[in-house]
Amino acid sequence: MMIRWVNGNKLILTLLVLAGLRPACLQSEPPSPVPSISNHIVESFNGEWEFRQVGQETWFKAWVPGTVHQDLLTNLLIPDPFYRDQEAKVQWVENADWEYRRVFDLSGIISAKDNIELVCHGLDTFASVTLNGAEVGRADNMFRVWRFGVKSLLRAGPNELRIVFDSPARREKELEAKLAHKIPGNAPHARKAPYSFGWDWGPKLATSGIWRGISLEAWKRARIADIRIEQDFSKKGEVSLKVETEILADREVRVDLEISIDGPKPVVTVPVSLSKGASRHTAVVRIRNPRLWWPAGMGEQNLYVVHAVLRQGTSELDHTARRIGLRTLELVQDKDDWGHSFYFRVNGIPFFAKGGNWIPADSFLPRMHRGRYEELLRSCREAHMNMLRVWGGGVYEDEDFYDLCDELGLVVWQDFMFACQMVPGDDAFLENIRAEAEGVVKALRHHASLGLWCGNNECEEGWFHWGWKESLPASVWDDYLKVFDGILPEAVRRYDPGRPYWPSSPHTLDKTGDPRSEDAGDMHYWGVWHGQEPFEEYRKKNHRFFSEFGFQSFPLLETVKTYTRPEDRNITSPVMEQHQKHPSGNRLIMLYMLDWFRFPKDFESLLWLSQVLQAEGMKIAAEHFRSRMPRIMGSLYWQIEDCWPVASWAGLDSLGTWKALHYYARRFYNPVLITAIPRDDKLVVAAVSDERRPHPAEFRWSLRTYAGRIVQEKSAPVTIEPGRSAVLLELPLDELQKGFAPEDIYFACELADGDMVLSSNIHHFSRLKKVDLPDPQIAASVGADAAGPAVELQSKFFAKAVYLEAPGCPGRFKDNFFDMLPGKTYKVRFLPAEGADIAQLGIQLRVRSLKDSF
Repeated sequence: MMIRWVNGNKLILTLLVLAGLRPACLQSEPPSPVPSISNHIVESFNGEWEFRQVGQETWFKAWVPGTVHQDLLTNLLIPDPFYRDQEAKVQWVENADWEYRRVFDLSGIISAKDNIELVCHGLDTFASVTLNGAEVGRADNMFRVWRFGVKSLLRAGPNELRIVFDSPARREKELEAKLAHKIPGNAPHARKAPYSFGWDWGPKLATSGIWRGISLEAWKRARIADIRIEQDFSKKGEVSLKVETEILADREVRVDLEISIDGPKPVVTVPVSLSKGASRHTAVVRIRNPRLWWPAGMGEQNLYVVHAVLRQGTSELDHTARRIGLRTLELVQDKDDWGHSFYFRVNGIPFFAKGGNWIPADSFLPRMHRGRYEELLRSCREAHMNMLRVWGGGVYEDEDFYDLCDELGLVVWQDFMFACQMVPGDDAFLENIRAEAEGVVKALRHHASLGLWCGNNECEEGWFHWGWKESLPASVWDDYLKVFDGILPEAVRRYDPGRPYWPSSPHTLDKTGDPRSEDAGDMHYWGVWHGQEPFEEYRKKNHRFFSEFGFQSFPLLETVKTYTRPEDRNITSPVMEQHQKHPSGNRLIMLYMLDWFRFPKDFESLLWLSQVLQAEGMKIAAEHFRSRMPRIMGSLYWQIEDCWPVASWAGLDSLGTWKALHYYARRFYNPVLITAIPRDDKLVVAAVSDERRPHPAEFRWSLRTYAGRIVQEKSAPVTIEPGRSAVLLELPLDELQKGFAPEDIYFACELADGDMVLSSNIHHFSRLKKVDLPDPQIAASVGADAAGPAVELQSKFFAKAVYLEAPGCPGRFKDNFFDMLPGKTYKVRFLPAEGADIAQLGIQLRVRSLKDSF
């Protein structure tokens, strides 16, 4: 053991921890950052409050954390804005001021402490806080934690805490009026979730309220303010943890600082002499033979808990903990044959990023809880995703979100909360951003899943391609650089130096600065959808990393029923158009649908067919991107989920129901993929593997007619090499189709390992609207074995996008919207929801395919 003093108050201590240390793998309950101990007490003010509109006399019950919209809904003062066209009926809420109050008695144990703070973890957004009639502070940023010293204002007996929230719409207009020119963006002056002012997939519901926890925090002598853990892998076979603990003291005091890993027994105990104020103390702990953390599909998500405890004698003054994963994670941008690479490398191994863009999962954020996050994130993991981009028009997510990403191996690309906007450049705004960035980086930096800090969403895209550069003064770009080339990267360098920072998405290293460069950086490709280009255009794109691309669909009928009446169920009805926020959305869905498929026979079939259309388009994109690795190394489609019931780009609807896209993603993001892609005058069959070892397999392919004839059928043994894409077969298209019209035949291929099909795929030579599909004559039987209930299916003819549902039996089929070859048996597991009556599965089962939609 080596101990030495640095700068008088920073202690460096090195200890070798033997290899027997066990990681806290997949802990369901991460450690609380602030325990309940006698010296450092946290009294939560979460729970029942009262609220009223400013200027009104009547108080109503409220619940914290929450929003004023939720409280108005609970008290039946507004209609549900998610239902029918009722969003319009609640727009007045954002134009009003709101007041919240809570009366509490001060406990003796808190009043005895020398330091008492009111800690507000989320005030949305423009708030003034008073205690017993005296103002204790103001807030103007929903992303910051606000601490107000209140000891002198507290009194014995009842105390009254009030928080007044100014209208966010009015305050944004007031801030806008102060500038000589209008800057683009959705309320760009307000440090508030931009999506709450409306987006092209979300409603305009600009909330106010205490949206995260609020408490009194009391302590004396000393408390732990922060803990920072840096990892060093420079020595083979071990990792060195540099644990820096920031301590606040209100006097000179001697304490013991204990550091432990995965248990109460300290591995380091260090005597520390504290002076009044803040000081930092660093211990270095070396772990031999560390169990590493890996993204999903690459290995285990091993996690360790690092504890820091302050003691004075036998009294515990404070205790905090951070759960970490041991890994290296880099963004690699080396010069290569195509320009500069853009890929992530974990523990020395490159990986292809597979996933999507995460938006806030509810318009009313406090309704989210660990169970809802877990349902959505497990759905991502089940679809073989390994990366999520937390989009910059929402919020920095709840701690549960990042804890679950740690546990599930979902790497987080984290935007700072700026989207499609420019920024003010005044000193007050810049200082607000500086404080926000410091707080957010410190709060999230310990998470193993956090892979990248990104400055913003599409701000550079707007400057270069949306006319901003030509219409705005150059000073606007200068102000942009102050934030995204100055404040934010400096915060990352200072508080999280091991993590990469990327200024904007999309962005490039190309010296032109144009974020649409194909040679470097990431790309948002919207030629399909916004540009009305065909899905096949994806196959011409070879940008280095696709961090956005997408296409819309409707929710299925069961979800549509939750927000409509029968008379609303036409996509051009006022209600259905209210639940389509893109101005051309329904028209574009139908434009593409009529290019691909025959006109659907009814409303339910139209909804269903829109999902097949969306999924087919995203399949073309993702399979092309994966087949082009290592040139292309990322596929993050837009978007994972919805915040309300709507036609959108999501793969999971507002109820968490898997749309066709999410089922397709489970196949096109499979660790082993086979795909057949027309390139030039050939059909190219490629195998892609994200596995870390070679995989022997049998490659089978066949050319078939929709009428049921097998024209050609061949197989061969192959070895699928790890971490790469390889061409298995090239067939001249003219020879392959010789003697047949394109609408008469299709190509089927698969990779198998014994009886297990690793991946299968179908290529159609023409639009399916031109194909006279025979009735597939699907036979289905329901059974059960030790693994649970399942449905077995066979068809006489080819069946496209076979869909199973059992409306009276809640749950989900493990696979759905899949293609069936004639004569082959398909077994699909049913995953029942809690309380589901499995006997209803056979009674309620419905099977449909593309043939049934017209």
